[in-house]
Amino acid sequence: MGLAFLTLIPFIGAIFTKLSTRLGRYSSAWVAILSALLSISLLWPLAQQVWRGETVIQRVTPWMPELGISLSFRLDGLSLLFSLMILLVGLIVIIYARYYLSPRDSMGRFYAYLLLFMGSMLGVVLSENIIQLLMFWELTSLSSFLLISYWQQREEASRGARMALTITGGGGLAMLGGFLLLGKIAGSYELSDILLAGDIIRSHALYPFMLVLILLGVFTKSAQFPFHFWLPNAMAAPTPVSAYLHSATMVKAGIFILARFFPALSGTPEWTWIVSGIGITTFITGSYIALFKHDMKALLAYSTISHLGLIVTLFGIGTPLAVVAGVFHIINHATFKASLFMLAGIVDHETGTRDMRQLRGLRRYMPYSATLMVIAAAAMAGIPGLNGFISKEMFLAEIVSHGNALSPHWLLPAIVTAGAVFSAAYSIRIAHNVFFGGEPADLPKTPHEPSRGMQIPVAILVIACIVVGLFPHIAQPLVALVVGSTLQGAIPEFHLAIWHGFTPELLMSAIALAGGILVYRKRESFFSLQTRVDGRIDAKILYNGAMRRLFALSNAITMNADNLSQKRMLWVLFVTAIVLGGYGFISGGSSLAGNRPLLPVDPMSAMVAIIMIAAATATVIMHQQRFTALVLVSAVGLGVALTFVKFSAPDLALTQLAVEFITAVLLLLALFFLPQSTPDEQDRLRQGRDIVIALFAGIGIAALSYAVLTRDYHSIADYFIANSVSGGGGANVVNVLLVDFRGFDTMGEITVLALAGLGIYAMLDQLKLLSPKQDAEGRPWNPDTHPLILATFSRILLPLALLVAIFILLRGHNLPGGGFIAGLITSAALIVQYLANGVEWTRSKLPANTHPLIGYGLLIAASTGIASWYFGYPFLTSTFDHLHIPILGELELASAMAFDLGVYLVVVGTSLLILINLGMIHQVSYLPRANKNPGSKDAKPGRAAPDTSGSQAINEAGKLKTSTIEQGTSWKR
Repeated sequence: MGLAFLTLIPFIGAIFTKLSTRLGRYSSAWVAILSALLSISLLWPLAQQVWRGETVIQRVTPWMPELGISLSFRLDGLSLLFSLMILLVGLIVIIYARYYLSPRDSMGRFYAYLLLFMGSMLGVVLSENIIQLLMFWELTSLSSFLLISYWQQREEASRGARMALTITGGGGLAMLGGFLLLGKIAGSYELSDILLAGDIIRSHALYPFMLVLILLGVFTKSAQFPFHFWLPNAMAAPTPVSAYLHSATMVKAGIFILARFFPALSGTPEWTWIVSGIGITTFITGSYIALFKHDMKALLAYSTISHLGLIVTLFGIGTPLAVVAGVFHIINHATFKASLFMLAGIVDHETGTRDMRQLRGLRRYMPYSATLMVIAAAAMAGIPGLNGFISKEMFLAEIVSHGNALSPHWLLPAIVTAGAVFSAAYSIRIAHNVFFGGEPADLPKTPHEPSRGMQIPVAILVIACIVVGLFPHIAQPLVALVVGSTLQGAIPEFHLAIWHGFTPELLMSAIALAGGILVYRKRESFFSLQTRVDGRIDAKILYNGAMRRLFALSNAITMNADNLSQKRMLWVLFVTAIVLGGYGFISGGSSLAGNRPLLPVDPMSAMVAIIMIAAATATVIMHQQRFTALVLVSAVGLGVALTFVKFSAPDLALTQLAVEFITAVLLLLALFFLPQSTPDEQDRLRQGRDIVIALFAGIGIAALSYAVLTRDYHSIADYFIANSVSGGGGANVVNVLLVDFRGFDTMGEITVLALAGLGIYAMLDQLKLLSPKQDAEGRPWNPDTHPLILATFSRILLPLALLVAIFILLRGHNLPGGGFIAGLITSAALIVQYLANGVEWTRSKLPANTHPLIGYGLLIAASTGIASWYFGYPFLTSTFDHLHIPILGELELASAMAFDLGVYLVVVGTSLLILINLGMIHQVSYLPRANKNPGSKDAKPGRAAPDTSGSQAINEAGKLKTSTIEQGTSWKR
C-alpha cells in the first residue's frame, strides 16, 4: 500500500493547496513542499529494498479481474530513478516558483496543477498494470494542459496548451491500441508477465502493428520528429512549468516507456530502424533549429528536443552499453536542462525579456547568475569536467561502435558530429550572447540579481553537474541499478570516468567543440541563410492546416447528419430503429408469441392502462397547447408509478412520483418563457409521413414487448435476492444494488448528474429572456404571485417534509427508500418554498449557491469507495455490523449509508441548482403585439408576431424592467 499512498499524496496535496490560500498567499507553497517531502519520506524505506536488489510489487485490489486489470504498483531501479527525478526536481521547482510567480498569479491554482501533474507522473512510473499506466499517462496530458495554459489570458498559452493536448492525446490513443495488442499477445496486462514474454511478443504476427502504436505514444509525448513542434509552443507556460515538465518529467515519460518495455520489444530490425532513425532525425533537427531561436526558452526547447533524440537513438541501438549511456544521460539532462530553464526564468524575471537580440553584458549586473549559466551551458555542450561530457562521450562511442549497422561506417558518425557542432554552438550562444558583450539597452527592467530563493534551487542542480562531472563514480551504483532493472538481466561491465584515453569519440568531441565556436562566431551568416527558408518548412504550419481541414470535414459531416433540425434527427432515428427491428423479426425465423402464459387482466389494471393510453393519445392530439400537454404527460407518469406499485416496486414508484413533481415544476418554469402553443404543421404530406413512422414504431415496440414477455428468461435477480442481506447487509435489494453491487454505476450516474447541473447553471447564468406582461388574450398576469394560504402552509409543512426525507434516507437499506428518493423529496420540499414564498424570501433563508452540496456529495461518495481500499477490498465494497445501544436496542450500521448520503447531497444540490437558477433568470418585460388573426400562420396565440424582434418588442413597450420569476420584484445580480 505504500506505493499507492505515495502516488495518492500529491493528488491530496493538490486539493489542500487550493484550500490553503485562505491562510495566506504563500501557504499553498508550504503545502506543496510538505506534499513532496511526504512522498519522498514514503519512497525512502521502499528504496532501501530496491538497493538490495529487490523489485517491490504491491497489488492494492483487483479492479476488473475478468479483464486482467488490477490496481498494482511496481518499484524497481528504473521506476526509482524516475520517482526521484519527479520528486526531487519537483521539490526544487516548487521552491523556485514560490519566488518566481508575481502577486497577480494564483499560487494555489498553480501548485494544485503542479501537484496534480506530479501525482500523474508518479502513477506512470510506478504502475505495474499497463492499463493503469495508460490512465495516469492520460492524466499527465490533461494536467500539463492546465499548466501550459496557466496564463489563460494569453492567446499563445491557450493555443500551445491545445496543441500539446492534441498531439499527446492522439499519441495516447494510439498507445491504448498498442497496449491492448500487447496484453493480448503476452496474455497479461501485468509488467511482470510482459517483461518475461519477450520472445513470444517479438515473434508474434501482430508485433509490428503493436510496436508502431506504442512508439507513436512515445514519440508524441517525448516530442520526437515529426511531432516535435508542440514542445516549443508549450513554452508559453510559466518558466517553472518548463523547467519541470519539459526537462525532467513529461517529455521523459516517452523515454521511460522505451526503457520499461525494452526487454520485451527491442532486439528486432523494426525496433532498431524506427527508434534509431527517429532519434537521429530528431537530434539533428532539434540541434540545428535551436541555434536560430532568439527566445531563450525557445532555444532551450529545441535543445531539449535534440537531447531527447540522442537518448532515443541510444535505446534504438539497443546494446547494453547504449542503455547505460541512455540512462546516464537521462540523469544528466534533467540536472543541466532544469537549471538552464530556471536561469532563463531568472533573466526574464529580472530584465523583463528573454529576447537574446536585446540581452547582452548581464554578467556585470548578475555575476552569480552568469556563473551558473556558464556552467550549466557547458554541461549541455559536453565540456570536460561536467556531467554532460561523460554521457555525450558514451553516446559518441556507441555511434562509432555500432553505427555501421544503420549506415556506412562513416556516415552516421559524421551526421552525429554535425549535430554536436550545432549543440555546442547554441550552448555557447545562450551563455555568451546573454551575459557577455556590450552593455544591455532598452530593457524593460533594470537588471539585477534575483532573490536567494530563486538562485539556490539553480545552484543545487549546477553543483550536481559539477560533482558528477568530476566524480562520476558517485553515480555508478545508481546507473547500474537502473540498467539492471531496464535490461532485466546481467548488467554489462562499464566504468564511468572522466578520461578514457585518446579515442575516436574524443576526436569527435573536439571537432564538435571547435566547430561550435566557429559556427557561433559566424552566426550572422547562418542567420541570414536561415532567414531565407524560415517559415517555408514549419511543422506547426502543417499542423494548423491539418486542423483546419479536420474541423471543416467534421463540420460538413455534422451538418449533413444533423442540420439542426430536431424533426429530421427523430425521423432518421425512428426509421433506423424500425428497419433494424424489422430485419430482426424477419430473419429470426421464430413466431412472435412465446410459450409463457399471460397474466390475467384485472379491472383496476385495465382502467389504469386505458387512462394512460387515453392520456398519451390526447397528448399527441393536443400537443399544440403546451400546458395541457404537460398535464396529460404527467397523467401518463402517474400511471407508470401505479404500475410500479402493482408489480411490487415501491422504490421505483416513490422515485417516479418525486421525479414527476420536480419535472413538472421544471417544465412549468421553462414554459413561462415560451409561447403557450406551438405552430400548426402546414405540410400535410409531412404529417402523413410522421403518422406512418409513429405507427410502425409503436407497433414494433408493442410486438417486441409481446415477444419478450411471452418467453421465459434467466434473470440474475435471484443472485441479488439471495445475497442482499448476507453480502450487502440490507433487505432492500434495490438499494443494496445501487450502493453496493452496482455502486460503480451509481457513482457514475451521480457524477453525470452533477456535471449536467453545472452545465445547465453555466447556460442559465446571467441569461436574459423576453417575458410578456400579459397573456395572448391581453389579460395581465395575476399580481398575487404568492398566495398567503399557500405561503403559510408551505412553511409549516417544510419541517415535516424534511423529516420524511430523513426517514426515507435512513430506512432505505432495508425498506423502500434511499438517498436518491430522499434527495428528490427534499428537493421537492424546498422547491415548494420557492414557489410559495418567492425567490427573494427563500434566498434570505436558504443559501442560493448549492455548488458545495454537489461537491461534498461527490467527495463523500468517492471517499466511501476509497476507504474500502485501505482494508484490501475492491472499490465501494461496503461493510456492516449490528450494534446494541441501550434504550434504542439493536441497530444496524452500514458503510453504504455514507455512500447513500453522498447520493442524497448530489441529488438535492443538482435539483435545486437547476430549478433555482431557472427561476432567477433575468427577464425583459414587454407588451406583446396584439394578434389580429390568431389562427394565421404568421401570428400564433401567446407570442408576438414573428416579425417583431426582441429589441423591437422592448422599444414598443417603452419600458425596460429586469425582474425574477416573481413579477414585480426587481433585483440586480
